[in-house]
Amino acid sequence: MDLEALRFANFALLDEAITDWTTTVTHLETLEREAREGLRGRAEKANWTGVNATVSREFIGRTAAEFADARTQATSLRNILKDTRDELKDWHRKLGEAIERGTAKNLTVAPGGGGGFTVTMNIHPDRAAKGTSLPDRSPDDVTALRDEIQSILDRATEIDTSAAQLLKALVDQTDHGFSGARYADRDTGANALKEAEKLSALAKKSPDDLSAEDFAALNAGLKKHSGDELFAEHFASRLGAKGTLDFWANLTDPRYAYEVRAHRDQLDELQKNLSLTLANATQSDTRSMSEWKHDMTQLGGQTVSRTNSALGFQVMSNLMRWGNYDDQFLKSYGRELIKTDKELTRNGKHSLPLWNDIPLNPQLNRDGTDLGSDPFTGFLAALSNSPGAATAFFGDTYVSKDEDHDFTEKDGDKTVKADLTNFEYLFEERDWPHAEDPKGKDSHSGRDNLARALEAATTGHPAGELPTRDTPPHNAEQARLMEQLVKSIAEDGERLTKHSHMSDSIGQITAEYLPDISRAAANDTHGKTNLLFPVAGVQADLPHNEVTRLLITLGQSPEGYAAVELGQMSYMANLMDYHLNPNLPENQRYSDSPENIVEAISRNSGEIGGTLAIGRQEEITSPAGQAAKDFQDSVAQQKNAWSGAIGTGVGVGVSFIASPIGGAVAGGVAATVSGVVLEGLFQQSETDVLKNAGKEAGKLWEASVDSGTRSAQEAAINAAKAHNADYADAVADWALSSSEDGFSHASTNARQMSDDLTTEIQP
Repeated sequence: MDLEALRFANFALLDEAITDWTTTVTHLETLEREAREGLRGRAEKANWTGVNATVSREFIGRTAAEFADARTQATSLRNILKDTRDELKDWHRKLGEAIERGTAKNLTVAPGGGGGFTVTMNIHPDRAAKGTSLPDRSPDDVTALRDEIQSILDRATEIDTSAAQLLKALVDQTDHGFSGARYADRDTGANALKEAEKLSALAKKSPDDLSAEDFAALNAGLKKHSGDELFAEHFASRLGAKGTLDFWANLTDPRYAYEVRAHRDQLDELQKNLSLTLANATQSDTRSMSEWKHDMTQLGGQTVSRTNSALGFQVMSNLMRWGNYDDQFLKSYGRELIKTDKELTRNGKHSLPLWNDIPLNPQLNRDGTDLGSDPFTGFLAALSNSPGAATAFFGDTYVSKDEDHDFTEKDGDKTVKADLTNFEYLFEERDWPHAEDPKGKDSHSGRDNLARALEAATTGHPAGELPTRDTPPHNAEQARLMEQLVKSIAEDGERLTKHSHMSDSIGQITAEYLPDISRAAANDTHGKTNLLFPVAGVQADLPHNEVTRLLITLGQSPEGYAAVELGQMSYMANLMDYHLNPNLPENQRYSDSPENIVEAISRNSGEIGGTLAIGRQEEITSPAGQAAKDFQDSVAQQKNAWSGAIGTGVGVGVSFIASPIGGAVAGGVAATVSGVVLEGLFQQSETDVLKNAGKEAGKLWEASVDSGTRSAQEAAINAAKAHNADYADAVADWALSSSEDGFSHASTNARQMSDDLTTEIQP
């Protein structure tokens, strides 16, 4: 910024722009509130069905979120402009005061060529008129004034330049929509960009030149700024895709980074902070980040410099274990990873030694679960946080029947080549490489992350979470994947029982598809079961026998059992509440008779609970089976997570009323129908009700029936009370007999399939 520009600056246009942006922010705040409370609020309460349930409702939710992002971006732009104006005005004032002080000392500041300026004496003493009194000054006054003015201009230039850079960076963040980056002033954003420049320069250093201080600065800086969108984009784009791979590969290789060796125990934290930063960066649509994402996928199949062994996919996948990576990037990355895997394994014909843990490889993963050689492990962790990308990835083709491979299927009496999806390859066919944790113990993190990625892919929310009001109903792709998953486990239960660490995620998936499972168990083609078990989105078409096999298989794992047991108890209670509400619209009613409703729901819950109990019974009574306490402990461990949930079954979602009981305030889980039922189940776990059953099948079954019928009765009683029903005294009897019938159906169904199961049914 030159002297004249700042000295005679006219801030009127900037003032006007700030006023306009302030008005815009006010309008957007109103629109955002109306979208959130009005448009979105009505959408959440509406009874969406068909395409509207999976498309329109989700679109409305995203539109409301876009208004919030628009307000955030407009506020940041206004704040930056306002802060810049105020700072420039301050330096404009300081420049005027400096010039005035110079004038008082007989010094003149004048513009020079090329934007410069000069400081000269206004009246030279030798040419002053006789009798003219000149102010006192020292020889250094000219130099001092020149330096002061130059400092003012430098500072004003920095403010103006950084503001322009920051404003452009904010606007460039997204091709469509708005950025969610929040900045209260120019300094905050400008400092973030400066820090990104500094840290990316450190990461570019040769690993042998990286000092302990550099390492500490990187770790602290990434931890502090990983959530800052502009910082993340700036850091990643300045480092570049190749620089990112080189940095992590060299830093984790024990042959390099000598000065950092004493701090290698902190690499786990750095790995997480770097992963979160890169994930945030991939959400940016700038040209630099588009190049970074393209380059990273292209470098995946190439050896990373200096490591001599690790491929780009092995390095980058370990930096994908935390954070929400951009869906499109994950899709492209996944396609290239699959392409590389096919090339190196000859379309899955043999295992790949490169993916095994070998001594010369650097320990690319530092979180303690595995050493990081298999790139699918980290990539699947990324998919577990990105449901949309996960669904797309598992539905993609791994090999077609026209390719050269050994995967077959039956076509009548013939054996022919099969088409294989990524799901079928990874869940059924892949020869998973040997993996160990840092202590030399076998690691199962690869398959565990596979299960978590499937959880995200089928449910529509990140793994490890429960559905919320923002979780959209299941779409067609999610429902089809669920069908494949159930069929696969029904065909070969050992795909799960031999890898029981996957059961918690598969159990959660099953819990969230209870409306679909309940419809399958009803065997009702032409009746009103669809009204009894409403599904807002796309239904997963599940055969009854496959559902039975799935539940028996899950019941053999404490974690899988707990997830489905809690889910079905909550679902049953919410259904009671939903259907016994006298204000439920006529076209949504399953029956005019409360007795029929209570009986149908109790019977369904009894069958699901009974089928689970058969699986639990078979595990406990087996020679090397787990103890009953393990199952009870798993139920108790999930108490905190489930206590805050409104219930499973995204099929109905928030249309479950969660009515308060006895005038209690809605929102306290123990005061709702589902809350009372779950609290009773938790209390049963805490009192160890199965302890005396030991390994006796009959006593185990008796305890399960007792627990299930008690829960059904409590759900019916409290639902009737919540709606002040005059039949509240009769519902316990309705629930009791029907729940027992459901358990009996479970036993019969399991016996009919005993030839296909590995365990003997002994209710």
